[in-house]
Amino acid sequence: MDTTTLPVRPSTAADLSDLVGRELGPTDWFEVTQDRVNAFADATGDHQWIHVDVEKAASSPLGGTIAHGLFSLSLGPFLSSRLLAFDGFAHGLNYGYNKVRFPAPVPVGSRIRMRVTVVAADEVAGGIQVTTTQVVELEGSDKPVMVAESVARVVAGA
Repeated sequence: MDTTTLPVRPSTAADLSDLVGRELGPTDWFEVTQDRVNAFADATGDHQWIHVDVEKAASSPLGGTIAHGLFSLSLGPFLSSRLLAFDGFAHGLNYGYNKVRFPAPVPVGSRIRMRVTVVAADEVAGGIQVTTTQVVELEGSDKPVMVAESVARVVAGA
């Protein structure tokens, strides 16, 4: 398995075990635009003014609109797939999250990227459970904007 080219493409339980403790990334930068935040608000029905009212948010202590915390979380599958791809398996599924935190806001107009650390790869009935820590960084900031422990299940055999 080539671990120098992203995304890393494990295809066996042993490949996944070899990745435990390894940080992958970062991804390329992803721009957070007002159009994307508005589309997320429309998709979720969460139109809180701090996300969608540019004028009102400009006079808030944050100085402008910010992305929903769940917007950052929803980018998890997209961004993490740039670092770790499960296409060497028959299929993979998001199984859930053990813990999610949003330590800092994401201002609209900023750029974010992700790093992934493989925490565990455990064989379970019918496949392998892969636990990763996903950290989303904000350009120009030392503080992450999202930290999540993601759990996926993959099934061997392409």
